[in-house]
Amino acid sequence: MKAGIVTIGDEILIGQIVDTNSAWIAGKLTLAGFEVEEMQSIGDDADQIKNTIDHLFSRVDVILLTGGLGPTKDDITKKTLCEYFHTKLVFDDTVLQNIRQVISHFTTLNELTRAQAYVPESATIIQNRVGTAPITWFEKNGKVLVSMPRVPYEMKYVMEHEILPRLQDKYDPESYLKKVFLVKGYTESALALHLTGFEDQLPADFGLAYLPSPGIVRLRLFVRGEHRLKEMETQEKKLRKLLDENILTDQDIPVEKIIGERMLQLSYSLATAESCTGGNISHLITSVPGSSGYFKGSVVSYSNEIKTNVLHVSENKLERFGAVSEQVAVEMAKGVQKVMNVDCAIAVTGIAGPDGGTEEKPVGTVWICTIVKDRYIVKKYQLGKFREANIMRASNAGMLQLLEMLEEK
Repeated sequence: MKAGIVTIGDEILIGQIVDTNSAWIAGKLTLAGFEVEEMQSIGDDADQIKNTIDHLFSRVDVILLTGGLGPTKDDITKKTLCEYFHTKLVFDDTVLQNIRQVISHFTTLNELTRAQAYVPESATIIQNRVGTAPITWFEKNGKVLVSMPRVPYEMKYVMEHEILPRLQDKYDPESYLKKVFLVKGYTESALALHLTGFEDQLPADFGLAYLPSPGIVRLRLFVRGEHRLKEMETQEKKLRKLLDENILTDQDIPVEKIIGERMLQLSYSLATAESCTGGNISHLITSVPGSSGYFKGSVVSYSNEIKTNVLHVSENKLERFGAVSEQVAVEMAKGVQKVMNVDCAIAVTGIAGPDGGTEEKPVGTVWICTIVKDRYIVKKYQLGKFREANIMRASNAGMLQLLEMLEEK
């Protein structure tokens, strides 16, 4: 079964907001067994909406729309869908009752919000339990169009609790089988070369997809159909043998979550001292639910003053070796370990760029020290020329360096 995803809103096209809905919906549809054929972002224009629906209905079985369902004049999706499906808006008391329940704890019902209870007469109406805009489900010639709010938490709730179960009941799509490995020690191209023979011998319909990030490649082995499960297990075993110790995990989770699981397993605590990464490592670590169980805090020691006054880095070493040095990285790590009273620490100091480099220490020079209990490792990394990439590379490198130490426990 094929699906198309459409996000509606001028604010997406002008870059005022970022469309995160499409990627999330595509992931859920794929796991549910649907094949996402196309994703589009379009403006709040009636003709464009209708033309896009026509185009997609010629190619897919299911269209999922988000956006344009608000109470203001620029939200035209509901009216446009009425025109497309030759129906009209009618007032629905059940929707109004749901709206009253949703908003009762934070505001009163006004005229615009009440108007959300007008719905297309020919559509199946699905109540939005976390918002005021109802979900509309249209069917035409055996195909389905679902219109949902663009607000991410509203869309996600209704997708998981209502839309996906209904779509699976209606179409009974083939299962999507996948195995994801996080692989370290390879660039994307080097890993592809290493796996050339494996890929060439994959059975029909199997695929291997590479999603690189700095220092890590997310490798996905996939095929459609529950009947291919035994073949999937066979290919997975071959892949494990080829990758061996370069496999960080066989779960589809980020490095920061792996660190969190290991911290909890060992009952260890963690803190960071960050200069060039500006707190990005602590941001990644605390993005994991439950991180308060092991993460104590961070010192963003961007200036030498903070390095000396808070982390107790030696002024003499700063003068002799510079802020970007092995000696300073070690003292930053030891300093934050002591200040935060933790078992483990990550310290990063470097030149993110685009300015600040010298012939001796060019842009991208980074020193990272990681500590587990009374043992530390300090390494120099020579990254690239671009600031954003360097911050991400240094963040991943710091977490991977710590993870290698934790795996030895």
